[in-house]
Amino acid sequence: MAAFQTGLEGKPWTYGVVVGAVIAAIILGLAWWQVISPLEDRIVQQETKLAELQKKIVEGRAMKQQLPQFREQVRALELELDKLLRILPARLNTADLLRRIRALAIQGDFGFLRFVPKPLQQREFYSEWPIAIQLDGDYHSLATFFDRVSRLSRIINIEGLTITAVNRQSGDKTIRANFTAKTFIYKEDESNETTTQP
Repeated sequence: MAAFQTGLEGKPWTYGVVVGAVIAAIILGLAWWQVISPLEDRIVQQETKLAELQKKIVEGRAMKQQLPQFREQVRALELELDKLLRILPARLNTADLLRRIRALAIQGDFGFLRFVPKPLQQREFYSEWPIAIQLDGDYHSLATFFDRVSRLSRIINIEGLTITAVNRQSGDKTIRANFTAKTFIYKEDESNETTTQP
């Protein structure tokens, strides 16, 4: 039976040590390349993810501390929006407007002759809504009426005012006022309109 030949027979023992060291270095290099290096890359990736998560946790805690302040700001903005929608509503609400104008006319001792809403005139962010109005009264009452209209929360412009004298036989009504009361309606986004319709 032939013995295993290494080719190192008759050589000094240092050759064996050198060959063993070279083989061990090759094995360690392969192990490093195949096992340890990918593990180190994964460790670096996981440490990066951990740092990002810790940063998000810190940001989340900071946001949580600011949450009551944000809620207060949202409440304030909702109140401001409510005020603005009273000034520039998103609906026509003809009945309410007619009731308010009639109440002002009655307070001013006017004869309420005509209230004719006209078609909306479209603008970019809002619509203009002209309403033809005719009243009988006197100059002082007309000035009081316009003053009270200016104090309504809703914006109403008076345009095209014409005043004519009326026959004294009609009582204390000395003038007839014809004018257009123009109010405005905020245009909601198309997406909001479609979601609110039944």
